[in-house]
Amino acid sequence: MTIQPIVEGHGEVAAVPVLLRRLQAECRAYGLGIGKPIRQHRSQLCQEETLRRAVRLALLQPDCGAILILFDSDDGCPKDLAPPVQRWACDEARDRPCAVVLAHREYEAWFLGAIESLRGKRGILPDAAPHPNPEGPRDAKGELEARMPPGRSYSETADQAALTARFDLATAYARCRSFRRMISAFGSLAARMGVTLPEWPPASWQHG
Repeated sequence: MTIQPIVEGHGEVAAVPVLLRRLQAECRAYGLGIGKPIRQHRSQLCQEETLRRAVRLALLQPDCGAILILFDSDDGCPKDLAPPVQRWACDEARDRPCAVVLAHREYEAWFLGAIESLRGKRGILPDAAPHPNPEGPRDAKGELEARMPPGRSYSETADQAALTARFDLATAYARCRSFRRMISAFGSLAARMGVTLPEWPPASWQHG
């Protein structure tokens, strides 16, 4: 049984399977498969007809046991954007579990939330300063670049998966509300697929 992601960007196509495999390892859910993400433009994920079409495509993928839809909230509020998308997805998928996660404001905010763990990696400066509100900036990618040497730019296709493999999950969980939603969604999907999970999220994350 496979979790089939639907994402919005080229960077997420590579990064989201890395993230899901890390979560899989954390809870030792090794029987879960991770599907190759289906990429859709953000506008398509926010409209009922095109969102339903993406869900139908996900259901056609081999061994699809659940669907995870992940995209950036940008300037919108996840509490406003997520419920209709969740409703359309669940209606189209019928008995297949679905979860919708909006990274607030951008996926890269999760990197900002755990920036200490990324110091010295992929151009992040060794003394990169934490952000007091990592989900606050509209341009999280720009905030990452501000923590790189002059002339070094952040590239979703080159850097997103690599940073996903290295950022500290527990720290991001503590500092980023939308990442806590991501963790909850993964656990819920896994459980509904019949996977017996240990304590989730790990107790060490909650008290770290």
